[in-house]
Amino acid sequence: MKWLDRLKNGLSKTSCTLVKALTHTKLDAKALDEIEEALLLADISAAVASKIISELSLSKFDKQVSNEEVRKFIADKLTDMLAPAVGKIEISSKPHVILLCGVNGNGKTTTAGKLAAQYKERGKKVVMAACDTFRAAAVEQLEVWGERVGCQIISGAAGSDPASVAYKAIESARAEGADVLIIDTAGRLHNKANLMEELNKIVRVIKKVDDSAPHDTVIVVDATTGQNAISQVDIFNKAVNLTGVIITKLDGTAKGGVVVSVADKFSIPIVAIGVGEAIEDLNPFSAASYANSLMDI
Repeated sequence: MKWLDRLKNGLSKTSCTLVKALTHTKLDAKALDEIEEALLLADISAAVASKIISELSLSKFDKQVSNEEVRKFIADKLTDMLAPAVGKIEISSKPHVILLCGVNGNGKTTTAGKLAAQYKERGKKVVMAACDTFRAAAVEQLEVWGERVGCQIISGAAGSDPASVAYKAIESARAEGADVLIIDTAGRLHNKANLMEELNKIVRVIKKVDDSAPHDTVIVVDATTGQNAISQVDIFNKAVNLTGVIITKLDGTAKGGVVVSVADKFSIPIVAIGVGEAIEDLNPFSAASYANSLMDI
């Protein structure tokens, strides 16, 4: 199944909720209220939902409309809102250091492996660093990806300082002539100050080797967490100045509107979305494809 089909299937619960609200032939106040409620249930923020409803009202209020016409109108508005958030990771240094961060269970390690595989396919030499030194399974998972992809994994002893592993990794990547270094950090709750300081320490240590690194600091967000994703992005951004967002598990959520909320709230590029476990299921973010899938077009 193609990734776009996976995205549409993943967002089908959201689009079904929205489509059910678009049953009126006349766009009156009741119809607008029901559409706004459906947008909110899909985890589109109140501010974005209100803006869409206002524009829909100005254009179509009290007119005869079809379900398809309203869905197309909303999809176009969402595309316009999402377009400024479309971004990608540009490999600009050698090694180009990509630091992945986020809370527990969001798919950082899997994302690290997928990114490594994609860069290898482009002919890049990749090194990955296992900086989750407190969870043996995380190191093992990254090592499996390393074997699968064919790239070196830098790790440390169980319980060792994650910053020391990052330091060793960037020195090794430079010595090996690697094009890309992907640093997989431990999942950390965004409301735990000591864990956020540990992440800051990793960044400071990296800069001792290369003051321009990390060249990209990307948060991995689980779409199924809904509006909690907003607070995660906000706090991590304040701590480490995010340059990108990757949103995973869009194949399994009924609340895909969180992508719209993240794009509206932050001036941080969405560099990829994940719609499954396979390597090819991590793809560049497309505003139009996403908006159309959300509205079942």
